[in-house]
Amino acid sequence: MVQNILNKVVGAKYITILRTWVPNMVAWGTVGGVALVHFTDWRLFLDYVPYVKGKFNQDE
Repeated sequence: MVQNILNKVVGAKYITILRTWVPNMVAWGTVGGVALVHFTDWRLFLDYVPYVKGKFNQDE
C-alpha cells in the first residue's frame, strides 16, 4: 500500500535509488552520532543510560 502511494508521488526509479542509499545513510548517521558523542561531553549523553549513570557519581 505504501509502495503504491510512493510510486504515484515519487516514481519507481527514485524508490530503487533510495533503497540503494539507505544502508549508506544509516552507516554515516551512526558514524556521525558516535563522532558527536566522542567530540562532545560524553558524560552528557551517558547520563541518560541507566547502567552507566550509577558508575559516575559526582562528589560535589
